[in-house]
Amino acid sequence: MHAQSFCASDGQPQPAQLLERFINADCASCWSDPATPKADAGQLALDWVTPGSQGDDAPLSPVATRDALARLTALRRPVPTGSSVSKRPVRGVVGSTLRVAHGLPVADYVGASIEMKPVPAAARGQRWTAWLALVETLPVGTEGSPVERNLVRNLLQTNWNMRQQLSKTEQDRFFEQRSMRIAEGADARRLRVIGWVEDGRGRVVAAAASQCVPERP
Repeated sequence: MHAQSFCASDGQPQPAQLLERFINADCASCWSDPATPKADAGQLALDWVTPGSQGDDAPLSPVATRDALARLTALRRPVPTGSSVSKRPVRGVVGSTLRVAHGLPVADYVGASIEMKPVPAAARGQRWTAWLALVETLPVGTEGSPVERNLVRNLLQTNWNMRQQLSKTEQDRFFEQRSMRIAEGADARRLRVIGWVEDGRGRVVAAAASQCVPERP
């Protein structure tokens, strides 16, 4: 990662399915549960830890985030007492590409972006929602995890509204760029971004993940 100034989803295949794994911070054993579904080929996985009833005393409270609650609300799913899984197909948009990217950490922040270009014809007159998650990729075996995890550390949610009048420079793309704070305890060397876009009916129309590929000398 340190051999280049940014990492992006360029050249990566679009996943066919979004796999989201949720764990309640109260459930210490859920993290190491051998029945945890593994991301298969074509699946893009995210891991969310919701705040527990024990607050800061919950076993997984150091990695819990209220962003997980916002995500469950959007999915219209209850907060699990243990763990739960959501699997949703990525429909794809012919002629448009979703790109996510991030720069190097600077003073506990990472600059990140999500862009869909050109704006799909299907988005005209609709409000689509873009999600961009800053995740820490943890290898198999981390704290006993039976699977590799993309632990969500920060989240950006924004609406792309084609009902609004856009400037000429905005008419050919959906774009958002922000500085995202690195959560305390996260290893900046393992950070990347995962983004996806949902249409007005809540269907996942595109998804992408950044990949840090060292530049050639």
